[in-house]
Amino acid sequence: MMSPINQRRWQNFKTNKRGYWSLWIFLFLFVLSLFAELIANDKPLLISYEGGLYTPFLKEYPETTFGGFFETEAEYRDPEVQALITDTGGWIIWPMVRYSYDSINYALTVPTPAPPSADNWLGTDDQGRDVVARIIYGFRISVLFGLGLTILSSIIGIAAGAIQGYFAGLIDLIGQRVIEVWSGLPTLYLLIILASFVEPNVWWLLGIMLLFSWIALVSLVRAEFLRARNFDFVRAAKALGVSDHTIIIRHVLPNAMVATFTFLPFILNGSITTLTALDFLGFGLPPGSASLGELLNQGKNNLQAPWLGLSAFFVLSLMLSLLIFIGEAVRDAFDPRKTFQ
Repeated sequence: MMSPINQRRWQNFKTNKRGYWSLWIFLFLFVLSLFAELIANDKPLLISYEGGLYTPFLKEYPETTFGGFFETEAEYRDPEVQALITDTGGWIIWPMVRYSYDSINYALTVPTPAPPSADNWLGTDDQGRDVVARIIYGFRISVLFGLGLTILSSIIGIAAGAIQGYFAGLIDLIGQRVIEVWSGLPTLYLLIILASFVEPNVWWLLGIMLLFSWIALVSLVRAEFLRARNFDFVRAAKALGVSDHTIIIRHVLPNAMVATFTFLPFILNGSITTLTALDFLGFGLPPGSASLGELLNQGKNNLQAPWLGLSAFFVLSLMLSLLIFIGEAVRDAFDPRKTFQ
């Protein structure tokens, strides 16, 4: 059961209708993307063959399972494989979109990138891959990557700000000088340089971006700790011999987290934007990954195919706008002038 203060905050959040509905829309889209394999896949969801049920999207089956000749995994989009199943009275249940983010439509009758059609609702990219599938998977990886980066950078930023603000003095002075130098570096250019030194993968990219993203919260948390360290209850705890670790975790950090929560949606927004920018420039996720930035880059390189850039731009704009609206509502919810009104 929520405390009266948290109930008031939730009511304040709901009062901001734009942010409240943005939260539900964003959660709906995100949860939907988590089940991308059930929505867009080049493998059937369920096959009935000779009295048995098979789930190709979860497990690989050789073609011989369905009466074929090859020991390799069945190519379910092949008409001959489909005939092996249906001619014996079996049936196939396909996802809504019969393409994964990396599957190519070899049945195209026009050059790639192909325009929207009944088979490819938003067309294909310049390699014949379905745009709808790449958007669904790209949305998921963008949000998951942004959430991971936001959580890790928040932990580091909160820890650094708490140490600076609580102990102050020389520790704070040295910390501020380090952060001033670090934050003055051209972040995007350094990310591009570092990303070009290693073979691109998600974990390397997460680590490289983490080098700079943690700075955003330090000043905010530091200011809260500098303010709270002189409160009477903190001084009383010190006088009673309570350890600094206990005072920081139990007494000061909860107060600092109020201001921190209002900043997290904007950090998530910035993390997704940075990932998209790196993908657009070709220094982000590994080649072939489902990426909104890579789709934007294809739109730039194929101006004769406006569905590429417009589709990615619309999805990215919707995602970032929803996060901004959510951030504004969270900020209103934690506003003390509204919390205690």
